Amino acid sequence: MIDLRSDTVTRPTAAMRKAMADAEVGDDGYGEDPTVNLLEETFAARVGKEVGLFVPSGTMGNQIALRLLGTPGTSVIAGRRHHIVLHEQGGAGVNGSYQLHTVNDDTGMLDPAEVASVIEAERHHWPAVSAVCVEDTHMPSGGRPWLLPTLHAVADLGRPVHLDGARLWNAAVASGVSPAERAVRATTVMCCLSKGLGAPVGSLLAGPAALIADARAERKRLGGAMRQAGVIAAAGLVALEHHVERLADDHARARRLAEAVAERWPETGLDPATVETNCVVFTHPATGALLRHLAAAGVLAGTIAPGTVRLMTHLDVDDAGVDVAIGAVRSAP
Repeated sequence: MIDLRSDTVTRPTAAMRKAMADAEVGDDGYGEDPTVNLLEETFAARVGKEVGLFVPSGTMGNQIALRLLGTPGTSVIAGRRHHIVLHEQGGAGVNGSYQLHTVNDDTGMLDPAEVASVIEAERHHWPAVSAVCVEDTHMPSGGRPWLLPTLHAVADLGRPVHLDGARLWNAAVASGVSPAERAVRATTVMCCLSKGLGAPVGSLLAGPAALIADARAERKRLGGAMRQAGVIAAAGLVALEHHVERLADDHARARRLAEAVAERWPETGLDPATVETNCVVFTHPATGALLRHLAAAGVLAGTIAPGTVRLMTHLDVDDAGVDVAIGAVRSAP
């Protein structure tokens, strides 16, 4: 099967498996795992932050960041389709004492004017805004990278920004702007190793040293202390060293898929030119029937909302696999 449900379905490469088998380990609960320490240092340097923290998942990284930035009795502004809003099992309502204030993110970005209006509303008896969350790339709009002037305009409003950069590496490769440059205005940044980079598990959170020290305590509180975690951190190091530049291949393959979708269903309005990374999102009136057709043709796809299909390219899908998927799309009823 050609699995396009997500870029999380990849299996570790031979190089990753060797690095995992050979990894030097220690007890990360005591800060003594050298491989974890190296991964955290490498990541922090790549995103231009003081300190990094290895966590089991992107959701945990996001939840920890917002527990620290989203102070009790305040609002955290986020896009209405952001991962922290829709895809973290309501974690914000369980793990934090803030409330989410959602705004329009149809373009993949937040409108700085709308964010400014919510902040201005503090003067009119609305809850104070303690932080703003942005998602780069923005998956629901088709994996779009943020435009940096817009991101800077949001940061200029004076509230701490948490960057959910689960696919920040895709944004960097697509835009030619380094992860550090893309994250420069964010207080905290989270990136996944287990999505486009192909590692089997793990994400990283980075930010100021004092804040990440608190984040380490929150990680333990949430059950995320992983002890001899060097065996999985080793795969993350391979991913950072060898799987970033190749993301351009995933982006090119996604564009080919988008062209096939736009040709088969022009009524969806999908413009292949907007598919800049590895994510193809489009509407379809009968998603169940479509997914069954694709599966019968050897292609697994998924949905992210009622009537909305997602196809994602990744490390385990080559040009031949995309050819199969294109054929399945073209033959769909």
